[in-house]
Amino acid sequence: QVQLVESGGGLVQPGGSLRLSCAASGYTFSSYAMGWFRRVPGKERELVAAITLSGRDTYYADSVKGRFTVSRDNAKNTVYLQMNSLKPEDTAVYYCARSKFGTLTIATPDFDSWGQGTQVTVSS
Repeated sequence: QVQLVESGGGLVQPGGSLRLSCAASGYTFSSYAMGWFRRVPGKERELVAAITLSGRDTYYADSVKGRFTVSRDNAKNTVYLQMNSLKPEDTAVYYCARSKFGTLTIATPDFDSWGQGTQVTVSS
């Protein structure tokens, strides 16, 4: 079965950086696009970044554009989210998710498998 396991979260000061990783197993990783979502208590889950199966095309939410970079290593079955210039408003639980498709998609219902999430806290 599909398993997605995130790692790399933690506490970081404003302006700092973190790199999240998501290790995938149980399916052919290179056949599916992937996404990174975040959720803050009391708010809707937000897609922050997505990447196609090849890694050639990406999507970023306006709130993270220029600061976050999504990438993938199909040989390692892993997708990454490099987060730079972090702000307190980036504090959230971050989830990786598998798309139903190989092409870029940004609609939440188009993602069918989710990791357990990793907490990112940006605070001084």
